[in-house]
Amino acid sequence: MMKTPQRGLRDYISEISERADVRAGSPLPLGTQESGNGVNFAIFSRNASRVRLELFNHPEDAVPARAIDLDSARNRTGDVWHVWVKGIASGQLYAYRVDGPYEPNKGRRFNFKKLLLDPFATAISQLPPWDFASALGYDPSSSGKDLTPSKLDNAKTMPKCVFVNDPFNWAGDQSPRHPWSKTVIYETHVRGFTIHPKSGVNHPGTYRGLMEKIPYLKTLGVTAVELMPVQEFNETSVTRRNPQTNQRLKNYWGYDSVAFFAPKASYSSSGSLGQQKLEFKEMVRTFHKAGIEVILDVVFNHTAEGNELGPTLCFRGMDNAIFYTLADDKRYYKDYAGTGNTVNANHPVVRDHIMAALRYWTAEMHVDGFRFDEASVLDRDSTGRLLAKAPLLERIAEDPLLKHVKIIAEAWDAAGAYEVGSFSKRRWAEWNGHYRDEVRRFWRGGDGMLGLFAQRICGSADIYTKSGKGPEGSVNFVTCHDGFTLNDLVSYSDKHNEANGENNRDGIDANYSGNYGCEGGTKDAGIESVRKRQIKNFLMTLLVSRGVPMLLGGDEFRRTQGGNNNAYCQDNETSWIDWTQLEQHQEIYRFAHGMIAFRRAHPILSKEQFYTDAEIHWFGLQGGLPNWADPKEKHFACLIHEDEQRALFLMFNAGADAVDFHLPPITHGAQWHLAVDTFGETPHDLLGAGEEPLLKYPQTYLLQPRSSAILLARKPESALEGGSV
Repeated sequence: MMKTPQRGLRDYISEISERADVRAGSPLPLGTQESGNGVNFAIFSRNASRVRLELFNHPEDAVPARAIDLDSARNRTGDVWHVWVKGIASGQLYAYRVDGPYEPNKGRRFNFKKLLLDPFATAISQLPPWDFASALGYDPSSSGKDLTPSKLDNAKTMPKCVFVNDPFNWAGDQSPRHPWSKTVIYETHVRGFTIHPKSGVNHPGTYRGLMEKIPYLKTLGVTAVELMPVQEFNETSVTRRNPQTNQRLKNYWGYDSVAFFAPKASYSSSGSLGQQKLEFKEMVRTFHKAGIEVILDVVFNHTAEGNELGPTLCFRGMDNAIFYTLADDKRYYKDYAGTGNTVNANHPVVRDHIMAALRYWTAEMHVDGFRFDEASVLDRDSTGRLLAKAPLLERIAEDPLLKHVKIIAEAWDAAGAYEVGSFSKRRWAEWNGHYRDEVRRFWRGGDGMLGLFAQRICGSADIYTKSGKGPEGSVNFVTCHDGFTLNDLVSYSDKHNEANGENNRDGIDANYSGNYGCEGGTKDAGIESVRKRQIKNFLMTLLVSRGVPMLLGGDEFRRTQGGNNNAYCQDNETSWIDWTQLEQHQEIYRFAHGMIAFRRAHPILSKEQFYTDAEIHWFGLQGGLPNWADPKEKHFACLIHEDEQRALFLMFNAGADAVDFHLPPITHGAQWHLAVDTFGETPHDLLGAGEEPLLKYPQTYLLQPRSSAILLARKPESALEGGSV
């Protein structure tokens, strides 16, 4: 028998390969992927009748340079539409049109007139102002339940997707991977951090501007930045005006994503046609070199498409009834996020999409963690019921690519769910809303707060033990982007959101704040003294508490929003960090910096276990236990044993009178030193390591009104002595 000669692999491939410039393509992966000398495009749509890929030369083009209609027989595999196109290079602009039934009563809102973004697009072109009105899928002249589809084409006013094939040089980049016990989070806004004229950077309001401030953050001592949303959003979606200035308000915070994979283009100093993706990577790489992690605040619970009267930008036009949770009357949307729609996060297709986004930001963009906005929405099924074991949350916790990623839940939503302490499994950390409220109430002098305050500084075992979590499950914070800044918390008794154009109805009312004699700014030295002391009390409390501390950007030098506790629409000096305040409030900065260093120097404060009875003991004024049951009691102390030779004695007094604490006995030969007293003027409010003076009268310590203090017990040879007080 004659043996058939073998063919060379390259020759064989050449013989059987397609040669057309446009080919059937592959259903996987979804999105875009370079393949050979072309690019494969793939999107999901179960109920579409036809799909068209359009390629553009410029973002403002109304007419595509090329339109490719996908054949339902040749370019469709299951519910995935796909095509391969030759000669596509980085920077290519593209978008889709998807046709199908326009039947709102059945939850279907296809409209071939509307250009749609690729749900997997990794960059979106800038096109200010983004006209949402032109993206309406219905005709505004129709009314009621009988809305008719819009015949207005929106290609000219619609941003386009940008294909970016970026062989980025990570230069051996490695995540710092700080354990929770060594993590100090700094929450900030990419634009707001450096856009102020006094920021002193060369690229204000951008990823590169943030990079320029890395030395500042490293010196401060934070180990992670938590960035408010960078997933692409439309900053011009707010249509109201500031009633005080008549200036157009903006979507400043960005909790309104239109593309889960795309970094915000306007935050790039390099350009918005794919450069944003590369600049973001540069930023992450630079943070990692400085030993700082990057955590993203991600919004998967809703999108910018809003309710039934919102624009058709992406998911709505791809397959509305699958991507969103609809009401019984499918014309309408269930709204658990308080924004008009709810992503159907536990549908298998949507779940896969969210997982793909998380993997992308982790593997491709090298981010170190995620804070999930209104994460309780992700805990709901398509009927709105909270699930005992939500599939999406389980997958995030168990996903092998996300093993070393920090995952943090805002464990509540706008529909009433409040799951702090019970949100999913141990893998999830949570923003501890109880910590925020109860620490505020204690320092405001509220009744009955002694025991709750003690639980919070110990890691909130009363909240987290039942779900098997340790104190690392608690992200402790006094302030965050949503609410008063720390300065405003001690300067305003009421919110002042008039500039938001909602008649001061927006924003939370339960602020547990106080002004101490004057609403807003004052030159009264007495009021200012109390405010500074309270700010130091909050900072000290935060940084001695077990759990993971989170500091709101600018709080370390008294950033103010003028009493606005919901500045989501204020892209102006209300929200921007004014760096002149760093010089004005060096005393507060020094204290914040010093307390972060103090926490780092005393790892007993940040262990990932709850205190044992051998580690901590509680004291009232006379040396016995505090009177926990007395609702009027405003003071207590605790002794924390670091090791056989060292201990910390923490004292807290939220009352209006000074109190005298009897100091507990300590190890033979050890002596009490003063480390911190928030009543003292700088530099006596916080003493440097090794410079803490001996107490002259080591039997008692007088703690002034509304103040806190820390004493160190150590033997003389363990450090240089710094005099006496």
